[in-house]
Amino acid sequence: MHTPDYRIRFSRFSWLIVLIVVGLLTAGSLRNTRQEDAADVFVPGEKSPIQTHYSPGEITELSAAAEETANASLSTIAEIPADECTFDNTLIAFDRIMTDYADAVCPLVLMGSVYPDAEIAAEGMSCEESAAVFDTRVYTRRDLYDVLREQTPRNTEESRLYTLTIRAFEKNGLKLSEESLTKVREMKTTLSGLETRYSANLNNDNTTLEFTGDELAGISPASMAMFSPTPQGTYLVTMKYPDYIAVMTYAKNCGTRMRMYEAYNNRQADTNTALLEEAIVLRQKIARELGYSTWADYRIDGRMAEKTGTVMAFLTAMQEPLQEKYRDEMADLLAIKQSMDPTATAVDAWDVIYLQEIQKKQQYAYDEEEVREYFPVDTVLQGLFDTCGTLFGIRFTEMTNAPVWSPDVRLYAVKNLTNDTIGYMYLDLYPREGKYGHFCAAEAISGRQKDGAYSVPVMAIIGNFHKPEDDRPSLLTINEIETLFHETGHAMHYLLTTAPYGTLSGFSVEWDFVETPSQTLEEWVWDPEVLASISGHYTNSSEKIPADLRDRVIAARNVGTGALYSRLLVNSLEDMRFHTATEPVDVTEVWYRTHEEVMGTRPLPGTHQPASFGHLMGGYDAGYYGYLWSKVYALSIVDAFRENGMTNPTLGMKFRDEILSQGNMEDGMVLLEHFLGREPGPEALYEHLNISVSPEAADVVITKK
Repeated sequence: MHTPDYRIRFSRFSWLIVLIVVGLLTAGSLRNTRQEDAADVFVPGEKSPIQTHYSPGEITELSAAAEETANASLSTIAEIPADECTFDNTLIAFDRIMTDYADAVCPLVLMGSVYPDAEIAAEGMSCEESAAVFDTRVYTRRDLYDVLREQTPRNTEESRLYTLTIRAFEKNGLKLSEESLTKVREMKTTLSGLETRYSANLNNDNTTLEFTGDELAGISPASMAMFSPTPQGTYLVTMKYPDYIAVMTYAKNCGTRMRMYEAYNNRQADTNTALLEEAIVLRQKIARELGYSTWADYRIDGRMAEKTGTVMAFLTAMQEPLQEKYRDEMADLLAIKQSMDPTATAVDAWDVIYLQEIQKKQQYAYDEEEVREYFPVDTVLQGLFDTCGTLFGIRFTEMTNAPVWSPDVRLYAVKNLTNDTIGYMYLDLYPREGKYGHFCAAEAISGRQKDGAYSVPVMAIIGNFHKPEDDRPSLLTINEIETLFHETGHAMHYLLTTAPYGTLSGFSVEWDFVETPSQTLEEWVWDPEVLASISGHYTNSSEKIPADLRDRVIAARNVGTGALYSRLLVNSLEDMRFHTATEPVDVTEVWYRTHEEVMGTRPLPGTHQPASFGHLMGGYDAGYYGYLWSKVYALSIVDAFRENGMTNPTLGMKFRDEILSQGNMEDGMVLLEHFLGREPGPEALYEHLNISVSPEAADVVITKK
């Protein structure tokens, strides 16, 4: 198993600064008949959920126009005489203006990660930077702050909006002197530029390696077909997710895997290492100016964990038991390696995925390629949609012939059982040059009360699955299926929202709660009935995965959990060490040291993983721990379903109503207590990992404001 790189691609300019792993089959490929039955034809002239085609310069013009409109409207609020101010024409108007701006700009930002034309995609990335600058300028406007903070909420909903809006201003420095506020504004503007350049470098990375056929021995013909042949008879392999995983899982040649590992962990090393280190120093300065000791203290203030010390105690509590579990796993893998090479004395980082695949074959008697044949993407999608439909009382309708930014993108309308459309979801599931390289959920249009009705939210799931081939559709691995469910959990959080305010709707929640719905839904993949229901051999969709094979696949889930969670712990500690520092940081050395401390070995010399740790420049800085933290909550929710039935519609609707729909109208802990009827504890996580942690250490994750 490998460390997940899925995430929410939340616009960094979102008012409360808040997803790797998850299409359209070619015309000749098999399609699921039930999906065809559920499809609606997009009527020419009908309004598209978002604009998907742009001319050169258009994104830049639209971004500037949205900013001009928003600034004019915000200035109107600031100029209202005190005796004419109401909650409606100040706080609620502010929420409307900021959401109008986000609805105009988020689709443009999305194009920066997905648009096939490099020039127009670059405009989208530039739009993201300008939007982040706009956000900083708004939340450092003293005239707006002075007007907004004087208002009096009239009910609990307005109190929530007031409290979080004023907090956002104050976390941007509105309690500071004008001189200090100006410094914060300037530094945050500079920081936005660094983050955007870092992300753009990764999106545009075109690193490839050249291998001979012999060097790629062991890789299936289906995966080999993804590689670009050269006139010399060799193959070019990219660092895109499908290529990387194929090589690391199946290439028999150790040198091939080592070269791939080295190149993957050196993407953009020369440029992004410096950008990250510069950003860390700038974050330190911003935090100090704002009155915080470290950037982590600044970021974690207002989250569920509340304090940096709580996060570090939580991570530290898991370190020793995970180390023991990891050592045991590596001993098993070393035995396998020695059976092939008696001189082997250690398991290298580039061996792990390869040896884990052999371990699955030996202990559970199945081959991933065999299993994939039962999970063509359309069949999995229909099973996923059916599962969500049962749980949440919704259905998915594909909008055929809808305008999209690339021919392999699909659009779905999400509808209540009354046939009312409550959201739109784009699926962009295959790699292409210049596209975001992993997996994420991206916002486009927010749900909110608007003009006497509830607006229809729009979002996208961006993924990088194997592309369909001439003779068969895209076939998914179990890990990829889990990722698709994960990202759909984010989508449900975003699309099923009923929060009245755009700035508090969807997944605009505490950052260490944001992964809870996604990590909850991914657990459905491992339920025997659900896994069978989403299967169907690609040559005959009625042929479900055999029960015995299904059960062996589920049993093999435990292979590599120690390695997976140890890497999550390394990345979480690495992030926290970067952002609890008070001096310049050698990010590569911190990564080396943290890796050695947790995993027992230093990474391959000359590699620079922080240069491609995109989360840290995409909103997860001092927040990567949230994957582990939210897993505590997710597994507590799943336990409730296991007690009452994984597809229990009554409990599913309760999950929808009490957590998914709420947005940020309540603190995450309040939502969890309402749903569970108790405070969530870490026991489910420790049981999932089969580790023991002292009661004192376990208590650190049970925090309540």
